[in-house]
Amino acid sequence: MNQTFKANELVTVVTENRTPPNCDITLNIRPVKAENGSAEAVWQVDENFINGVGVAMGGYVASAADITMAYAISSLLESSESFFSINLQTTFHKPVAVGEAVVEAKVEKKGRKVAYLIAEVKQNGKLAATVHSSVMIINNEE
Repeated sequence: MNQTFKANELVTVVTENRTPPNCDITLNIRPVKAENGSAEAVWQVDENFINGVGVAMGGYVASAADITMAYAISSLLESSESFFSINLQTTFHKPVAVGEAVVEAKVEKKGRKVAYLIAEVKQNGKLAATVHSSVMIINNEE
């Protein structure tokens, strides 16, 4: 069953050990921190994410960052607010292989309507990708 959350409740996956959204489960990503505009997740990269040349497909790498950034912005939202991505830019520095990767995300700036985030995907302590995102903040009471 698909678990849904109010945007600011997403952090309860970390703080209350709740079942994460389906996309997290599908991607084998586990958030381990979500507070004060930052988040961290551990991504178990398996053969399902490997492309024809033997490395994780870039879209999966970007998705891992996008998921982690969702936890970062969620930690700053009010109960009446929600969000959605409006831009996602990924720069790849080295391939991601089968194994564990760590994703760290933070909100660089949060305005009333737009927030800007950055995430880094690292494997074996080395930077594999940097992802920048802009998210639209929606006030559900307006």
